[in-house]
Amino acid sequence: MNLIVLSIPIFFALIGLEVAWDKLKGKGLYRLGDSMANIGCGIMDQSSALFSKVITIGAYTAVFHMTAGWRPWVFDAQWSVWVGAFVLSDFAYYWAHRLSHEVNVLWIGHVVHHQSEDYNLAVALRQSVLQKVLLMWVYWPLAAMGFPPEIFLTCMAVNLLYQFWIHTELIDRLGPLEWVMNTPSHHRVHHGRNPEYIDRNHAGVFIVWDRMFGTFQEEIVKPTYGITRPTASFNPVYAQWKPVANLWNDLRRIPGWWDRLRFLFAAPGWYPESVGGPQDPPAINGTEQKFNPQRTSPVTVLLISRWVILLVAALLVLQQKDLLSGVALAAVLTWVFAALAAVGELWNRGWGRGRLAFAWMVDLAFIPTAALMAGGAPEAYALAGAVALLSATATWWALSASRRR
Repeated sequence: MNLIVLSIPIFFALIGLEVAWDKLKGKGLYRLGDSMANIGCGIMDQSSALFSKVITIGAYTAVFHMTAGWRPWVFDAQWSVWVGAFVLSDFAYYWAHRLSHEVNVLWIGHVVHHQSEDYNLAVALRQSVLQKVLLMWVYWPLAAMGFPPEIFLTCMAVNLLYQFWIHTELIDRLGPLEWVMNTPSHHRVHHGRNPEYIDRNHAGVFIVWDRMFGTFQEEIVKPTYGITRPTASFNPVYAQWKPVANLWNDLRRIPGWWDRLRFLFAAPGWYPESVGGPQDPPAINGTEQKFNPQRTSPVTVLLISRWVILLVAALLVLQQKDLLSGVALAAVLTWVFAALAAVGELWNRGWGRGRLAFAWMVDLAFIPTAALMAGGAPEAYALAGAVALLSATATWWALSASRRR
């Protein structure tokens, strides 16, 4: 049972309520392109986890069994074991989270979550496909201590569910609760790229870890959200790939293997003197502009429609994962990722022959993809073909109309 997947309807319901409240109050907390990219990154995270969990859960389980002979105790499902597992898993999360901010090679597995220049509940869904694999080793001591995989996984799911609600600007400070628990105010600081906010408040549930280990920062000014090297794209596939490309390009321009190795395990912003030395984060001066390309109404409606189709496909995959073979699952997810990229690039740059051709390729590939999910039923080909033709025609019409303006 995947608590995160089961909670998806609740996530969307709460996001809908926050959007409605935002529209009523006119705060401008949501931008459609950014929100679609956030959820797109979440789709990629949950979809890729269908494969990566073989590594992450398998490794934890292996450590649990390999160390069984060293332990004179056995943890059962008593309430005290659950409480201990929850507190210790949150402690481990603090260090995993902190390390992901303080080590370049680990930062590429977390930076995706910080790329959005907004702060709302949709940002909570923006996750990296690499993070779980890169940081799984931090939790192995819990396996060695004897916490069974099912208890650990449940505790981590609850931990992540808790963190959903703190991604909001609509909740102010919460009085005495701020001393113990992670709250929206504390986590807003964590998402700020103000120099005084960078690498602060790494807690998952209990903010006491930051207070204990010197990484706590109170919210003193309204944060400016995002990262110091902006992604400038609403393409979630590009958002996932860019940190890896940035790391690789930085490595290529650093001379000498020793400095390259130091760079991999140094904190973001550190560079050897041979390429200019450490770089401080830029100051916030109030002139920062968000990446926010505008599209005509027909193109906006078109992109929403295409995005809804791929979202439905992704949710069906998560529900039917046990009914599909590994090859079929990989094929469908490849289509989902391609569809995400098509929507993102059309939102970023609008009309373009290459982008139109790519969108049409996605439409054409939808026919076998939908049929594959329907078990190869003949009627599925007909229905998918009709949807693909409608989508391709609407895409051409909307983009051509926007080009003529």
